[in-house]
Amino acid sequence: MVRTDRLLPLSGFSLDLDRFGALFVAISAGVAICAMIFRLGYHGHGLSSRTASCVLPLFVTTLLLVPAAANVTTLLFLWELMAVTSLLLVLVDHRRRPEVQVAGQWYAVMTQFGAAALLVGLVLLATHAGSQSFTAGFVLAVVGFGSKAGMVPLHVWLPRAHPEAPGPVSALMSAAMVNLGIYGIVRVGDGLLGGGPAWWWLMVMALGALSALFGSLHSATSTDLKRLLAYSTTDNVGLMLLGVGASGLFASTGHPALALVALAAALLHMVFHAVFKGSLFLSASSLQQATGTRDLDRLGGLLRRMPVTGSLFVVGGLTIAALPPLCGFVSEWLLLQAMLHGLPSSDPSLAIALPVGVGVLALTGGLTALTFVKAIGIGLLGQPRTEPAARAGEVPRSMWVGAGILAGFCLVFGVAPFLVLPAVVDAARTVTASRVPDPLVGGWQVGLSGIHGVLAPGLLAAGLVVAVTLVAGARRALQRSAVRRTEAWGCGRELQTARMEYTATSFGEPLTRVFEDVLAPSHDLDVSHAAESRYYVEAATFHTSLDDAFERHGYRPAAKGLAWWGTLARRVPNGSVHRYLAFGLVALVVVLVVLG
Repeated sequence: MVRTDRLLPLSGFSLDLDRFGALFVAISAGVAICAMIFRLGYHGHGLSSRTASCVLPLFVTTLLLVPAAANVTTLLFLWELMAVTSLLLVLVDHRRRPEVQVAGQWYAVMTQFGAAALLVGLVLLATHAGSQSFTAGFVLAVVGFGSKAGMVPLHVWLPRAHPEAPGPVSALMSAAMVNLGIYGIVRVGDGLLGGGPAWWWLMVMALGALSALFGSLHSATSTDLKRLLAYSTTDNVGLMLLGVGASGLFASTGHPALALVALAAALLHMVFHAVFKGSLFLSASSLQQATGTRDLDRLGGLLRRMPVTGSLFVVGGLTIAALPPLCGFVSEWLLLQAMLHGLPSSDPSLAIALPVGVGVLALTGGLTALTFVKAIGIGLLGQPRTEPAARAGEVPRSMWVGAGILAGFCLVFGVAPFLVLPAVVDAARTVTASRVPDPLVGGWQVGLSGIHGVLAPGLLAAGLVVAVTLVAGARRALQRSAVRRTEAWGCGRELQTARMEYTATSFGEPLTRVFEDVLAPSHDLDVSHAAESRYYVEAATFHTSLDDAFERHGYRPAAKGLAWWGTLARRVPNGSVHRYLAFGLVALVVVLVVLG
């Protein structure tokens, strides 16, 4: 534990870093190093400006200091500084692209709303000791920290800001900054309040399940590559919240060993999410720089033209789809084990919440696999659909080195998770003050005491290598005729064009139909008739667009209401001193009533 109690005398600014906070510092530092290496070859999107060059190091510094804040004043100051610096980085290219301005407005409003909720919640916790204040403080802390994590329904800024931010900033926001929302919820719920009633954690699990399902569904139907990854962040944050909520629920119902398991699984998934999501965002930014677009319908054939970048994106996609022997499989397996071994239970809350959590984990896993089959198959394979995609070439070496380091950790942690699992368990034990014996089983296995399931990732990886080698050898030995090579995705045809291939829109169309009530897609059909007769059609263009249900039904009506209220309020200041004095008197009475 590192303490700095009097960093700035008389300011109240102090730092205190324990093992739980150190885990988040290490994650942010690792992602930041890779993002800075990537930045050496990255150009465009305003990141080379003097403003970005000054603000980016400050943003990284706040990511490293927030987990070390030792009091409410320090945490709020650093949290607001992190929000302001990240907002400036999102807006660095606002003069050239109008959509960046819109994304910045959404991000600014949501981050300030979260900061206000966080301020009120932490002040309640710092000044009152009654149970009512604790409950209100915890709920407000979940709202404030959850908005930064991208938790549904406070996620609407994330699919707007992350795609429009420069590539290294997108990676830092999605792989490091959202983790601090999880940090805050665990620190307040387990560290400051020492647990809490079961309904607190049922609420966290419900928000996690909603975030996972909503994020994975929108990710599977999105055609914008970076927007797809942004919604995938909401999905994975939901899985982390499922683990955090399950941990609190186990602790409140008298299962401390399972509580430690569930929290360790959530933190392990957070570590691995930082690794594969950082690699994916950096690789996607490389694809965007090489082609000038994020639209999957305008890409294709990039794995042959950009073999290194394409391969790194494939590794990240397979990892996030939880395929062995990569690290995403290990963390999701451990989270599944924690929830499965909480059943059967006589406690009604466990008996209801845990099966729902298992079902959400299974469904989101399938949707995530569908998402990255689409992203890899449409964006990287087949034939290029546009001229920029056909002319694309490999990006500078520093860019794929930065993404490649993170992609390499996907394989290393997947085969040897024991390199990071002890630190994760120590962090979970520190924040919960748990006295449960060390749950780690063996040095090369993943398994916890009291749980019968044990995973040996090294043996699994070796088995996969042997199986693939045997199948390839048998195929070569039994092959009697020559293989005819033809175009990929050509189904054996001699002539294949890009217009014959699936698009990302058509790939996700069946899922859009199934969930039409939730997604509510808008369809636009544009028909061009021949000049000689309107009965002859020259061309027909069909376009489908999806927007966010929470934005459509909640935020847009609220924005219209605030605009109406602002218009009305502008009529109030008419220059009358008597009216202004009356306003001051009313405000004073309200303040006195609240304080009383």
